[in-house]
Amino acid sequence: MSAESDVTAVAGVLALLYRITPAAVVEGPAGTATRNYLAEDREGVRWFVKAYPRGTDLAEEQQALALGEAARAAGVPVPAVRRSVSDEVIASAGALSVSVAEYVADAETAEGGLSGGRWDAVGEAVGRLHRALARHPAGPPRPVAARKVCDVARAGRRLEELLARWSAAPPAPGGFDAWCAQTAKQRLAALPDVAARLEKLPVTLTAQVVHGDLASPNLLLRGERVAAVIDFRPPGHRSAAWELGRIVLDPRTVLAHPDGWVPGLARAVGAYRAANPHLLAQDLLAVPRVAAGYLACSVYPLSEPLNDPDAVTPALEAYGRARHEAAGVLWERLEEAEEVLRDVLR
Repeated sequence: MSAESDVTAVAGVLALLYRITPAAVVEGPAGTATRNYLAEDREGVRWFVKAYPRGTDLAEEQQALALGEAARAAGVPVPAVRRSVSDEVIASAGALSVSVAEYVADAETAEGGLSGGRWDAVGEAVGRLHRALARHPAGPPRPVAARKVCDVARAGRRLEELLARWSAAPPAPGGFDAWCAQTAKQRLAALPDVAARLEKLPVTLTAQVVHGDLASPNLLLRGERVAAVIDFRPPGHRSAAWELGRIVLDPRTVLAHPDGWVPGLARAVGAYRAANPHLLAQDLLAVPRVAAGYLACSVYPLSEPLNDPDAVTPALEAYGRARHEAAGVLWERLEEAEEVLRDVLR
Protein backbone atom coordinates (compact mmCIF):
# COMPACT_ATOMS: atom_id res chain seq x y z
CA MET A 1 0.00 0.00 0.00
CA SER A 2 1.10 3.56 -0.60
CA ALA A 3 1.43 6.04 2.25
CA GLU A 4 -1.68 7.81 0.98
CA SER A 5 -3.76 4.64 0.91
CA ASP A 6 -2.49 3.73 4.41
CA VAL A 7 -3.70 7.08 5.71
CA THR A 8 -7.06 6.55 4.02
CA ALA A 9 -7.39 3.10 5.59
CA VAL A 10 -6.57 4.46 9.06
CA ALA A 11 -9.13 7.24 8.64
CA GLY A 12 -11.73 4.63 7.69
CA VAL A 13 -11.01 2.47 10.74
CA LEU A 14 -11.25 5.49 13.04
CA ALA A 15 -14.67 6.39 11.65
CA LEU A 16 -15.98 2.82 11.57
CA LEU A 17 -14.63 1.35 14.80
CA TYR A 18 -13.96 4.37 17.03
CA ARG A 19 -16.66 6.82 15.99
CA ILE A 20 -13.91 9.37 15.38
CA THR A 21 -14.55 11.45 12.28
CA PRO A 22 -11.08 12.61 11.31
CA ALA A 23 -10.55 16.01 9.74
CA ALA A 24 -6.91 15.05 9.12
CA VAL A 25 -4.67 12.00 9.41
CA VAL A 26 -0.91 12.26 8.86
CA GLU A 27 2.01 9.92 9.39
CA GLY A 28 3.56 10.30 12.83
CA PRO A 29 6.96 9.44 14.30
CA ALA A 30 8.19 6.00 13.28
CA GLY A 31 7.82 3.19 15.77
CA THR A 32 10.18 0.27 16.27
CA ALA A 33 7.64 -2.26 15.01
CA THR A 34 4.58 -0.17 14.18
CA ARG A 35 3.48 2.57 11.81
CA ASN A 36 2.20 5.56 13.72
CA TYR A 37 -0.26 8.27 12.75
CA LEU A 38 -1.59 11.50 14.17
CA ALA A 39 -5.30 12.14 13.71
CA GLU A 40 -7.38 15.23 14.45
CA ASP A 41 -11.14 15.07 14.64
CA ARG A 42 -13.59 17.78 13.66
CA GLU A 43 -13.65 19.17 17.21
CA GLY A 44 -9.87 19.67 17.13
CA VAL A 45 -9.11 16.74 19.46
CA ARG A 46 -5.90 14.95 18.48
CA TRP A 47 -5.23 11.23 18.71
CA PHE A 48 -2.16 9.03 18.43
CA VAL A 49 -2.85 5.96 16.29
CA LYS A 50 -0.60 2.91 16.25
CA ALA A 51 -1.01 0.47 13.34
CA TYR A 52 0.34 -3.04 13.91
CA PRO A 53 1.92 -4.99 11.04
CA ARG A 54 0.61 -8.37 10.00
CA GLY A 55 1.91 -11.14 12.20
CA THR A 56 1.95 -9.03 15.36
CA ASP A 57 0.93 -10.92 18.48
CA LEU A 58 -2.09 -8.77 19.27
CA ALA A 59 -2.75 -10.57 22.55
CA GLU A 60 0.68 -9.47 23.78
CA GLU A 61 0.05 -5.92 22.62
CA GLN A 62 -3.27 -5.91 24.48
CA GLN A 63 -1.42 -6.98 27.63
CA ALA A 64 1.06 -4.15 27.12
CA LEU A 65 -1.74 -1.60 26.78
CA ALA A 66 -3.43 -3.02 29.88
CA LEU A 67 -0.19 -2.62 31.83
CA GLY A 68 -0.06 1.03 30.82
CA GLU A 69 -3.68 1.46 31.90
CA ALA A 70 -2.84 -0.05 35.30
CA ALA A 71 0.02 2.42 35.72
CA ARG A 72 -2.26 5.28 34.70
CA ALA A 73 -4.84 4.21 37.28
CA ALA A 74 -2.10 4.47 39.92
CA GLY A 75 -1.31 8.06 38.95
CA VAL A 76 1.58 7.55 36.52
CA PRO A 77 1.25 9.93 33.54
CA VAL A 78 0.27 7.47 30.81
CA PRO A 79 -1.89 8.57 27.84
CA ALA A 80 -5.45 7.29 28.07
CA VAL A 81 -6.34 4.54 25.59
CA ARG A 82 -9.48 5.13 23.52
CA ARG A 83 -11.60 2.00 23.34
CA SER A 84 -13.40 0.95 20.20
CA VAL A 85 -17.18 0.76 19.81
CA SER A 86 -16.90 -2.88 20.90
CA ASP A 87 -14.84 -1.87 23.98
CA GLU A 88 -11.53 -3.20 22.64
CA VAL A 89 -8.11 -1.60 23.13
CA ILE A 90 -7.05 -2.91 19.71
CA ALA A 91 -9.57 -2.97 16.89
CA SER A 92 -9.18 -4.71 13.53
CA ALA A 93 -10.75 -4.22 10.13
CA GLY A 94 -9.47 -6.63 7.53
CA ALA A 95 -5.67 -6.70 7.71
CA LEU A 96 -5.45 -3.41 9.63
CA SER A 97 -5.24 -3.46 13.43
CA VAL A 98 -4.87 -0.24 15.42
CA SER A 99 -4.86 1.18 18.91
CA VAL A 100 -5.78 4.78 19.68
CA ALA A 101 -4.58 6.93 22.57
CA GLU A 102 -4.79 10.56 23.54
CA TYR A 103 -2.11 12.71 21.93
CA VAL A 104 0.52 14.23 24.24
CA ALA A 105 0.97 17.80 23.05
CA ASP A 106 3.98 20.09 23.53
CA ALA A 107 6.26 17.30 24.73
CA GLU A 108 9.64 15.95 23.67
CA THR A 109 11.32 12.62 24.18
CA ALA A 110 14.12 12.22 26.71
CA GLU A 111 16.57 11.51 23.87
CA GLY A 112 18.10 14.95 24.43
CA GLY A 113 19.29 13.78 27.85
CA LEU A 114 18.48 14.71 31.43
CA SER A 115 19.55 17.88 33.21
CA GLY A 116 18.36 20.18 35.98
CA GLY A 117 15.03 19.27 37.52
CA ARG A 118 14.50 16.50 34.98
CA TRP A 119 16.68 14.19 37.06
CA ASP A 120 14.30 14.51 40.00
CA ALA A 121 11.17 14.32 37.84
CA VAL A 122 12.27 11.15 36.06
CA GLY A 123 13.44 9.46 39.26
CA GLU A 124 10.13 10.25 40.93
CA ALA A 125 8.10 9.03 37.94
CA VAL A 126 9.96 5.72 37.73
CA GLY A 127 9.61 5.28 41.49
CA ARG A 128 5.85 5.77 41.27
CA LEU A 129 5.71 3.42 38.30
CA HIS A 130 7.60 0.64 40.07
CA ARG A 131 5.61 1.08 43.28
CA ALA A 132 2.39 0.68 41.30
CA LEU A 133 3.57 -2.28 39.21
CA ALA A 134 4.87 -4.13 42.27
CA ARG A 135 1.20 -4.85 43.02
CA HIS A 136 0.43 -6.21 39.54
CA PRO A 137 -1.42 -9.55 39.35
CA ALA A 138 1.49 -11.05 37.38
CA GLY A 139 3.21 -11.48 40.73
CA PRO A 140 5.01 -9.64 43.52
CA PRO A 141 8.69 -8.61 43.48
CA ARG A 142 11.13 -11.46 43.96
CA PRO A 143 14.89 -11.94 44.13
CA VAL A 144 16.83 -12.76 40.98
CA ALA A 145 20.48 -13.72 40.71
CA ALA A 146 22.55 -10.65 39.82
CA ARG A 147 24.49 -12.76 37.32
CA LYS A 148 21.25 -13.14 35.34
CA VAL A 149 20.74 -9.36 35.17
CA CYS A 150 24.17 -8.85 33.63
CA ASP A 151 24.81 -12.25 32.05
CA VAL A 152 28.52 -12.38 31.23
CA ALA A 153 28.44 -16.01 30.09
CA ARG A 154 25.62 -15.34 27.65
CA ALA A 155 27.39 -12.21 26.39
CA GLY A 156 30.50 -14.27 25.70
CA ARG A 157 28.56 -16.82 23.66
CA ARG A 158 26.78 -14.13 21.63
CA LEU A 159 29.97 -12.17 20.96
CA GLU A 160 31.79 -15.34 19.86
CA GLU A 161 28.91 -16.10 17.50
CA LEU A 162 29.08 -12.60 16.01
CA LEU A 163 32.83 -12.81 15.54
CA ALA A 164 32.50 -16.19 13.83
CA ARG A 165 30.01 -14.68 11.39
CA TRP A 166 32.23 -11.66 10.77
CA SER A 167 35.16 -14.02 10.18
CA ALA A 168 33.16 -15.93 7.56
CA ALA A 169 32.17 -12.70 5.79
CA PRO A 170 34.66 -9.96 6.74
CA PRO A 171 33.21 -6.43 6.62
CA ALA A 172 34.59 -3.77 4.32
CA PRO A 173 37.12 -1.62 6.20
CA GLY A 174 36.23 1.81 7.46
CA GLY A 175 32.46 1.48 7.82
CA PHE A 176 30.07 0.82 10.68
CA ASP A 177 30.19 -2.93 10.01
CA ALA A 178 33.95 -2.92 10.57
CA TRP A 179 33.54 -0.86 13.75
CA CYS A 180 30.97 -3.36 15.04
CA ALA A 181 33.30 -6.29 14.36
CA GLN A 182 36.24 -4.58 16.07
CA THR A 183 34.12 -3.48 19.02
CA ALA A 184 32.74 -7.01 19.45
CA LYS A 185 36.32 -8.26 19.64
CA GLN A 186 37.17 -5.64 22.27
CA ARG A 187 34.03 -6.48 24.27
CA LEU A 188 34.86 -10.18 24.30
CA ALA A 189 38.42 -9.51 25.49
CA ALA A 190 37.11 -7.23 28.26
CA LEU A 191 34.55 -9.71 29.64
CA PRO A 192 36.84 -11.22 32.33
CA ASP A 193 37.37 -7.73 33.76
CA VAL A 194 33.64 -7.03 33.51
CA ALA A 195 32.90 -10.27 35.38
CA ALA A 196 35.29 -9.27 38.16
CA ARG A 197 33.63 -5.86 38.50
CA LEU A 198 30.17 -7.43 38.60
CA GLU A 199 31.19 -9.72 41.46
CA LYS A 200 30.79 -6.66 43.69
CA LEU A 201 27.04 -6.66 43.05
CA PRO A 202 24.78 -8.23 45.69
CA VAL A 203 24.16 -11.93 45.13
CA THR A 204 20.54 -11.13 44.29
CA LEU A 205 18.67 -8.10 43.03
CA THR A 206 14.95 -7.36 43.07
CA ALA A 207 12.95 -8.34 40.00
CA GLN A 208 9.39 -7.13 39.56
CA VAL A 209 6.89 -6.23 36.87
CA VAL A 210 8.39 -3.25 35.04
CA HIS A 211 7.65 -1.11 31.99
CA GLY A 212 9.91 -3.36 29.93
CA ASP A 213 11.18 -0.84 27.37
CA LEU A 214 11.78 2.34 29.35
CA ALA A 215 14.23 3.89 26.91
CA SER A 216 14.52 7.62 26.17
CA PRO A 217 12.11 7.58 23.17
CA ASN A 218 9.39 6.20 25.46
CA LEU A 219 9.60 8.95 28.07
CA LEU A 220 8.03 12.28 27.11
CA LEU A 221 9.06 15.47 28.88
CA ARG A 222 7.47 18.89 29.06
CA GLY A 223 9.97 21.32 30.50
CA GLU A 224 11.22 19.81 33.74
CA ARG A 225 8.21 17.54 34.19
CA VAL A 226 7.42 14.06 32.92
CA ALA A 227 4.54 14.45 30.47
CA ALA A 228 4.01 10.78 29.67
CA VAL A 229 5.37 7.26 29.85
CA ILE A 230 4.50 5.37 26.67
CA ASP A 231 4.98 2.08 24.82
CA PHE A 232 4.83 -0.44 27.65
CA ARG A 233 5.67 -4.07 26.99
CA PRO A 234 3.63 -7.02 28.31
CA PRO A 235 4.06 -7.61 32.05
CA GLY A 236 7.21 -9.46 32.97
CA HIS A 237 9.68 -9.51 35.85
CA ARG A 238 13.00 -7.74 35.37
CA SER A 239 15.45 -5.96 37.64
CA ALA A 240 14.09 -2.65 38.96
CA ALA A 241 17.67 -1.35 39.23
CA TRP A 242 18.27 -2.22 35.58
CA GLU A 243 15.18 -0.31 34.43
CA LEU A 244 15.96 2.77 36.52
CA GLY A 245 19.56 2.83 35.29
CA ARG A 246 18.51 2.34 31.69
CA ILE A 247 16.58 5.60 31.64
CA VAL A 248 18.54 7.86 34.01
CA LEU A 249 21.94 6.71 32.71
CA ASP A 250 21.04 6.73 29.04
CA PRO A 251 24.32 6.98 27.07
CA ARG A 252 23.30 10.33 25.60
CA THR A 253 22.79 11.77 29.07
CA VAL A 254 26.09 10.38 30.37
CA LEU A 255 28.08 11.73 27.42
CA ALA A 256 26.32 15.10 27.40
CA HIS A 257 27.14 15.58 31.10
CA PRO A 258 30.41 13.73 31.80
CA ASP A 259 30.88 15.81 34.96
CA GLY A 260 27.21 16.07 35.86
CA TRP A 261 25.77 12.58 35.67
CA VAL A 262 26.99 11.53 39.12
CA PRO A 263 25.16 14.29 41.06
CA GLY A 264 22.26 13.93 38.62
CA LEU A 265 22.04 10.22 39.38
CA ALA A 266 22.01 11.02 43.10
CA ARG A 267 19.04 13.36 42.59
CA ALA A 268 17.19 10.76 40.53
CA VAL A 269 17.78 7.97 43.05
CA GLY A 270 16.74 10.22 45.94
CA ALA A 271 13.50 11.11 44.16
CA TYR A 272 12.90 7.46 43.26
CA ARG A 273 13.33 6.38 46.87
CA ALA A 274 10.94 9.05 48.12
CA ALA A 275 8.31 7.75 45.67
CA ASN A 276 9.07 4.06 46.21
CA PRO A 277 10.62 3.38 49.62
CA HIS A 278 9.98 -0.36 49.22
CA LEU A 279 12.88 -1.11 46.85
CA LEU A 280 15.91 -2.24 48.83
CA ALA A 281 18.80 0.20 49.25
CA GLN A 282 21.17 -2.43 47.82
CA ASP A 283 19.22 -2.35 44.55
CA LEU A 284 19.46 1.43 44.32
CA LEU A 285 23.16 1.37 45.12
CA ALA A 286 23.61 -1.17 42.32
CA VAL A 287 22.08 1.08 39.63
CA PRO A 288 25.33 2.45 38.08
CA ARG A 289 27.17 -0.90 38.25
CA VAL A 290 24.24 -2.70 36.64
CA ALA A 291 23.98 0.01 33.96
CA ALA A 292 27.66 -0.27 33.09
CA GLY A 293 27.60 -4.06 33.19
CA TYR A 294 24.52 -4.29 31.03
CA LEU A 295 26.09 -2.09 28.34
CA ALA A 296 29.28 -4.17 28.48
CA CYS A 297 27.30 -7.39 28.04
CA SER A 298 24.99 -6.15 25.28
CA VAL A 299 25.53 -7.00 21.63
CA TYR A 300 23.08 -4.34 20.46
CA PRO A 301 23.55 -2.73 17.99
CA LEU A 302 26.73 -4.60 17.08
CA SER A 303 24.56 -7.41 15.74
CA GLU A 304 22.37 -5.22 13.53
CA PRO A 305 24.58 -5.16 10.40
CA LEU A 306 24.34 -8.97 10.37
CA ASN A 307 20.80 -9.53 11.64
CA ASP A 308 18.93 -6.54 10.25
CA PRO A 309 21.02 -4.46 7.81
CA ASP A 310 18.01 -2.30 6.88
CA ALA A 311 17.83 -1.09 10.49
CA VAL A 312 21.30 0.46 10.29
CA THR A 313 20.82 4.20 9.95
CA PRO A 314 23.11 7.13 10.79
CA ALA A 315 21.12 7.57 14.00
CA LEU A 316 21.65 3.93 14.98
CA GLU A 317 25.35 4.19 14.19
CA ALA A 318 25.68 7.25 16.42
CA TYR A 319 23.73 5.53 19.19
CA GLY A 320 25.90 2.41 18.96
CA ARG A 321 29.08 4.43 19.32
CA ALA A 322 27.54 6.40 22.19
CA ARG A 323 26.63 3.20 24.07
CA HIS A 324 30.20 1.96 23.78
CA GLU A 325 31.73 5.24 24.89
CA ALA A 326 29.26 5.70 27.74
CA ALA A 327 30.11 2.28 29.19
CA GLY A 328 33.71 3.47 29.56
CA VAL A 329 32.61 6.70 31.25
CA LEU A 330 30.40 4.78 33.69
CA TRP A 331 33.20 2.39 34.64
CA GLU A 332 35.63 5.30 35.11
CA ARG A 333 33.49 7.06 37.71
CA LEU A 334 31.69 4.06 39.14
CA GLU A 335 33.27 4.13 42.60
CA GLU A 336 32.60 7.86 42.92
CA ALA A 337 28.97 7.33 41.89
CA GLU A 338 28.49 4.54 44.42
CA GLU A 339 29.99 6.63 47.21
CA VAL A 340 27.61 9.49 46.43
CA LEU A 341 24.67 7.05 46.41
CA ARG A 342 25.71 5.67 49.80
CA ASP A 343 25.31 9.18 51.20
CA VAL A 344 21.87 9.50 49.60
CA LEU A 345 20.72 6.12 50.91
CA ARG A 346 21.90 6.52 54.52
